[in-house]
Amino acid sequence: MDSSQLSWITNFIWGIADDVLRDLYVRGKYRDVILPMTVLRRLDAVLEPTKAEVTKMKANLDGAGITNQDAALRQAAGQAFYNTSPFTLRDLRNRASQHKLRADFEHYLDGFSPNVQDILENFEFRNQIPRLSKADALGTLIEKLLDPAINLGPKPVLDGEGNIRQPGLDNHAMGTVFEELVRRFNEENNEEAGEHWTPRDAVKLMSRLIFDPVAEQIESGTYLLYDGACGTGGMLTVAEETLTALAAAQDKQVSVHLYGQEINAETYAICKADLLLKGEGDAADNIVGGPEHSTLSNDAFPAREFDFMLSNPPYGKSWKSDAERMGGKGSITDPRFLIEHADDPEYSLVTRSSDGQMLFMASMLSKMKRNTALGSRIATVHNGSSLFTGDAGQGESNIRRWIIENDWLEAIVALPLNMFYNTGIATYIWVMSNRKPAQREGKVQLIDATQWYKPLRKNLGKKNCELAEADIQRIVETFLTFEETEQSKIFDNAALGYHKVTVERPLRLMGIDPEHTYKPAEIKKLKESAERSEDAPPVIRKIHKKGIQADPLRGLFAATINGKPAVVEYEPDTDLRDTEQVPLLEEGGIEAFLEREVIPHAPDAWYVSGTLKTGYEVSFTRYFYKPAPMRSLDEIRADILVLERETEGLLGEIIGTSDERDEARA
Repeated sequence: MDSSQLSWITNFIWGIADDVLRDLYVRGKYRDVILPMTVLRRLDAVLEPTKAEVTKMKANLDGAGITNQDAALRQAAGQAFYNTSPFTLRDLRNRASQHKLRADFEHYLDGFSPNVQDILENFEFRNQIPRLSKADALGTLIEKLLDPAINLGPKPVLDGEGNIRQPGLDNHAMGTVFEELVRRFNEENNEEAGEHWTPRDAVKLMSRLIFDPVAEQIESGTYLLYDGACGTGGMLTVAEETLTALAAAQDKQVSVHLYGQEINAETYAICKADLLLKGEGDAADNIVGGPEHSTLSNDAFPAREFDFMLSNPPYGKSWKSDAERMGGKGSITDPRFLIEHADDPEYSLVTRSSDGQMLFMASMLSKMKRNTALGSRIATVHNGSSLFTGDAGQGESNIRRWIIENDWLEAIVALPLNMFYNTGIATYIWVMSNRKPAQREGKVQLIDATQWYKPLRKNLGKKNCELAEADIQRIVETFLTFEETEQSKIFDNAALGYHKVTVERPLRLMGIDPEHTYKPAEIKKLKESAERSEDAPPVIRKIHKKGIQADPLRGLFAATINGKPAVVEYEPDTDLRDTEQVPLLEEGGIEAFLEREVIPHAPDAWYVSGTLKTGYEVSFTRYFYKPAPMRSLDEIRADILVLERETEGLLGEIIGTSDERDEARA
């Protein structure tokens, strides 16, 4: 079936919403009825040929007292779902009264298999039945979905002479129709669309970035794909199509299994329904979701490892409730977020409770395959805060450090602004792998693709541009070529890291004995009574015994005490305390940096080695910043002359001419 026919079917179903629901629902709520009813009609059409076998099998199983009936009923239906009620939708359209129709329709719904029940429950579709029944709209909906003008069944509809009147709609085509309906409803509610619907162009790019580099290494076999924030499932299905096509091009036979988790009930239902409509019953069973299934606090696949993973987690969304379910931020022991790294057996990846997006990244990394030739490849979209938020030693920085020091980060791609439906902020694709090719080992590639896009004729929410096929190809080629260009920068891993150290200066107080060692209690009293001054002597808190060498940069200063040379430590002035970020690749290390950047301005400063922390951040602005060229003097002079001409006479109008002022005084 070609795209024009699919578009016609989509438009027909879309028209049903306007015809039947206009006076019952606001436009943004049409989806609450049309999406589940479309699912029901398709499932009903698929199950019609085996209806008699299913009802017979159900009677036999009940008669034999068998309670675990799911597998046998699926076999009888020849599908991954079934309906054991005595009705089909065709049986219900001729009900004489709304009361009878409602009762039989609810009986019909109750007959579906558990996986369909899960979809209906998360759609909350049963909540719509009283309103539809009361308005006499339920029967109309059923009648219109059974209209002979369209065929939502898999088999063609024939005329009296055996000719095809309506072609059959295979699973893939039905899935395409359903996805198009979802897309249109998301556009109608574009304040919500970006939360659950990643633009298809972005998904295609992500899929290419994880599959193209290993296309020739794909072997015949089974591959597991995972999305921990799967929304309506678009990333999984596009990734599946991409992998299958690449494998076919290499004459390989692959079996792809999809896994996903989604907290939003409706989008979870859409995802699961879409997979069922596409004939992927096993995949539908591997989608877990609903409000009780948060990926962060209730991981649905703790023991699973996946070959490929894609995700677009929520940005800037609080995960405080998740943290509370996990025992509070300070008590989280989930092995995804409390790991061993850098000689720290309790290295924490826990981020600020106001934004949990990087925890989704950490969760995916915990599911990498470590014992296969391909390992795992990951693509995930984040906003700019994931590049730099979090100080050294805090969760966000610790995650970046963990990734980079394990040499998992291949590239970060900066996308054009206004790529997504509900936000115009900058977004970035992180590409990670635990099987980097040799030329990428120890390196990170940054790609500035912000100017590679095609403007849309009409905005979709805040989305005003898209990645054309040529743009996607250009980004992928830049990634695969792995060369330095104006839009591609390559760095050693360590170039993104830094040491954060605390820099102290001595407490200087007027009237103190410059050769006396002061105890903590004495220092406390002095702070309350004595006056600080740059010209005052520093307060000594410790005099070292012989054998200790002076090392001013580490706080060990040479001094004369009672006429003899000594090495002393000064009490730090907390008001003058500061921190410095020293690049990991700083030539000469921390000492050279301080000698150059700090000591010329504060000769008495030192750093506390025990406070040293390691952090990582990525600054696209620093690496790709292009200053605007300065205007020439001729251009500036021309602008000034234009302004002079425009303002000529204004002063006179404001204060009046000399004659006018004389008249006013007279």
